[in-house]
Amino acid sequence: MLTTVQIRALKPAARPFKVPDSDGLFLLVQPTGALLWRFRYKMLGVERKMSLGTFPEVSLKDARKKRDELRAEIVDGVDPVEEKRQRRLKDELAAATTFTLVAEEFIQKMEREGKSPATIKKARWFLELLDGIAKRPIAAITPHELLDVLKRVERRGHHETALRLRSFTGRVFRYGFATLRVDRNPADILRGALTVPRVKHHAAIVEPLKVGELLRAIEDYNGRPETRFALRLAPHVFLRPGELRQGKWSEIDFADKVWRIPAERMKMKQAHAVPLSRQSLYLLQELRSLSRPGEFLFPALHTTKRSICENTLNIALRRLGYEHDQMTSHGFRATASTLLNESGLWHPDAIERALAHGENDKVRAAYHRGAHWAERVKMAQWWSDYLDQLRAGGKVINGKFQNRA
Repeated sequence: MLTTVQIRALKPAARPFKVPDSDGLFLLVQPTGALLWRFRYKMLGVERKMSLGTFPEVSLKDARKKRDELRAEIVDGVDPVEEKRQRRLKDELAAATTFTLVAEEFIQKMEREGKSPATIKKARWFLELLDGIAKRPIAAITPHELLDVLKRVERRGHHETALRLRSFTGRVFRYGFATLRVDRNPADILRGALTVPRVKHHAAIVEPLKVGELLRAIEDYNGRPETRFALRLAPHVFLRPGELRQGKWSEIDFADKVWRIPAERMKMKQAHAVPLSRQSLYLLQELRSLSRPGEFLFPALHTTKRSICENTLNIALRRLGYEHDQMTSHGFRATASTLLNESGLWHPDAIERALAHGENDKVRAAYHRGAHWAERVKMAQWWSDYLDQLRAGGKVINGKFQNRA
């Protein structure tokens, strides 16, 4: 067996030579004078060698300790050379598997699953916001790193964006876990670490008499005809502003008296049908008679290739004297929801379906779509008739009724 004194006394020769220690451990003395620790062993009858470092960086004591650890692995059936090779490959793969690589795979999976273009676009935008960790190996990203990126977004006042960004990173990490690229999800650890903004309810007029005043003001609106018709139609169909303003003529079925909106245009990504009252049909027919050729009900001012912008109706309401804390284009939904529920005439589920609120249970959702359609048709006509009464300054329904249509 070697001693440290003997090792230090070794002199190089013209060719490399070996100096044995014990149990397969030996020194390889190079012509340059370098002293290399090697461990020789057999695995399944095949002799193999493994490097343990250089002397004196690895002392005699440390070399023997490494040798003993490797011998224990061999007894357990582990090949140290193969194990080292696998670790190197794993490390190389981990270094090349960046957050961006996994996120791009996840986004491509979303595309294959039929997610809407808007959802895909938002995901790619989130990925751009994560440039602080995007090029890092995904398995090496710590909760501290991720929190720093999210806090930078939050400090700019974008609280909702920061929350959605954490959610997006969580989905990417879960995909990475499912595809064996990570073994933890740092985003889950950060639940509760970000500021949750107060929910801002859209301003809406819900007093019947004031609703009547609003409807009369809309009738007197003297801006673009497309904007005026959008304002007149909005209370009757109470769609979300984007669903209304991006409406297309191909979605309107005058024969069946229904507006069918495809899933990709709906917030909840479920196709939605709107029964059209006589008043709604009249407004659409009148609009069609004067509108410019194109696919949109409410085309933009300078082109028919896109619809009016998202702020058009809100700006029109301001011109009518309604401030942002009094009424918004989204507020027509709250107006309808409040007054329809207060009437007591309609089943709450029918009102919820009319508002296109999502239903997590697909079986229940399918049932509700069918079960309440007849009631929704009656409700649509009743609602338009009631709006006409309010606009004319007529009867106001205050009480709740027990008999439902």
